Amino acid sequence: MTMPASSPFPLPADWRDAILVGRMDLGEGPVPVLVRHGQVFDVSAAAPTVSLLLETWDGTLPEGRPLGDINDLGLTRAWDGKAKVKLLAPVDLQCIKACGVTFAVSAIERVIEERAKGVPGRAQSIRQELAAKIGTDIKSVVPGSPEAARLKETLIADGMWSQYLEVAIGPDAEVFTKAPPLSAVGWGDMIGVRSTSTWNNPEPEVVVVVDRKGRTLGATLGNDVNLRDYEGRSALLLGEAKDNNASTAIGPFIRLFDDKFTMDDVRAAVVELEIVGADNYRLEGRSRMSEISRDPLDLVGQTIKEHQYPDGFVLFLGTLFAPTQDRDNPGMGFTHKEGDVVRISTPKLGVLENRVTTSKAAPPWNFGIADLMKNLVRRGLI
Repeated sequence: MTMPASSPFPLPADWRDAILVGRMDLGEGPVPVLVRHGQVFDVSAAAPTVSLLLETWDGTLPEGRPLGDINDLGLTRAWDGKAKVKLLAPVDLQCIKACGVTFAVSAIERVIEERAKGVPGRAQSIRQELAAKIGTDIKSVVPGSPEAARLKETLIADGMWSQYLEVAIGPDAEVFTKAPPLSAVGWGDMIGVRSTSTWNNPEPEVVVVVDRKGRTLGATLGNDVNLRDYEGRSALLLGEAKDNNASTAIGPFIRLFDDKFTMDDVRAAVVELEIVGADNYRLEGRSRMSEISRDPLDLVGQTIKEHQYPDGFVLFLGTLFAPTQDRDNPGMGFTHKEGDVVRISTPKLGVLENRVTTSKAAPPWNFGIADLMKNLVRRGLI
């Protein structure tokens, strides 16, 4: 993604017009910040958490302490040396939720994982079998529709039905809790893959941000790291496949909706993926949000239908990316190696960049809700 020459930091292409919300560590603890016209303001005196900032958001900028132009703050990647200011994931107390199997391609890949029992070498033959029997029918089916019910009956008769197809074309979406509050890493940080996994991949996604009232206020980017071998062995291993140390990346900033950025921009977004390995391997992918099978607001509605989130939540919307390109041996597909740099980007939201390590080797998550409360009390913010 090419950024304006005047902005070396991976901000949205129209960053000077965007209203951005983020979190930074200036040395004393996490600070909620607002960025407007490229100028950064510490708003912790008015809203000590991002959750509270969004809850009280009415389009009016709160008073804040100016920190200067974002390009002058010294933000650097963790692997480039010690940063003067660390950019954190732009959410704090919000529950981190995710949707799965919201694109037809990802639905097919989940069925492949299930049938392969987590063994990557079986994937290609199963993929060919599914393509011959299902073809492109699933792409044109509206979830929960009469046509979806008829396709389900056909697939059951052919012995091709799967729990993943149920959430792909059935009336109910897959919505799960991806990670605990405060556990996500931000731009420029290390991202973790479970050390015992041998078949895994990034999942580049748009993430919408919702406050306690159910208002969808903005969006950001996320990497919903996935372990294909674990989930392929059993869907009941979803927790082990999804929630590991440093396995959720969000950022770089939340872009708030306004007259220059709306939900229609989310619906039209094209999310680019680039993976560059230390072994000179390179992979590129692309997800078009226009191909999602369920509207983002429908997914938000299903998340809050019978649940409340008093601190708000963020919701990963799913990915179209299907990592089928062989990395090493033919037919084995893609899997991460330590040192991979993953870049997820779209012009309206900027670039989320992380380097892959194992969850054991990544810096441990040791700053939870109690630590945050103690920190805010010590700084006189609550």
